Amino acid sequence: QAHLVESGGGSVQAGGSLTLSCAASGNIVGYYRMAWFRQGPGKEREGVAMIAQGGDTMYADFAKGRFTIYRDLSKNILYLQMSSLRPEDTAMYYCAAETIYSGGPDLGVAEYDHWGQGTQVTVSS
Repeated sequence: QAHLVESGGGSVQAGGSLTLSCAASGNIVGYYRMAWFRQGPGKEREGVAMIAQGGDTMYADFAKGRFTIYRDLSKNILYLQMSSLRPEDTAMYYCAAETIYSGGPDLGVAEYDHWGQGTQVTVSS
């Protein structure tokens, strides 16, 4: 069982930066993929960024060039570094892990079987 706990959210002004963390109870090197998702007010949950077991990454178009996903395997922590934040980035951000192989889309919600409780990011203009 993977227990995921996010932290690092907060309130920032547009143009600012935040780094989110996701601490895992298990050994994340064994997870097929880990990802960050977000859900804004009245919106569906959407994928932000993914890192595969081998280290390959992929990003949603809105995240390219502004967000970076990376991990510390020695600490079992996943990160999302966010810069040039915009008001439309305001959302609850969730960490997710694929511990049972599914092989579906990298940013598909259904592909991930463990989720954290989320951390709120609010960007003001």
